[in-house]
Amino acid sequence: MDCLFCAIAGGRAAAHRIWADGTAVAFLDSRPLFPGHVLVVPRRHAATLTELTEEETGPFFLRVRRITRAVERATAAAGSFVAANNRVGQSVPHLHVHVVPRNPRDGLRGFFWPRGRYASEEEAAAVAARLRAELDGAD
Repeated sequence: MDCLFCAIAGGRAAAHRIWADGTAVAFLDSRPLFPGHVLVVPRRHAATLTELTEEETGPFFLRVRRITRAVERATAAAGSFVAANNRVGQSVPHLHVHVVPRNPRDGLRGFFWPRGRYASEEEAAAVAARLRAELDGAD
């Protein structure tokens, strides 16, 4: 497997690492939205969030939480944007959570894509019902 983030996690590729332990590695995004934009990746290769085991998920997101606090404090940011793509939109097929420092009027407008509304309350209720049914049947 030739995964850039696995290479960074394993010390075989250069990156400005800010955190590493047995669970996760965090490093500066090479094309940041703002200075201090960090990527947090699981040390074990997992292409998507759903490939993390239940045992890995909690500890991984505890690291994301810790990195988020550090990013906000180190950059004197008013807040942060924390997000991950799952397959679609992933430039590297290894789960990575973006932690982006944010400030009022920083130029970022909500999400990075156009948003809409449901056509009706009935459509919204139908979508919510499908999601609940999937969760009820989930492992």
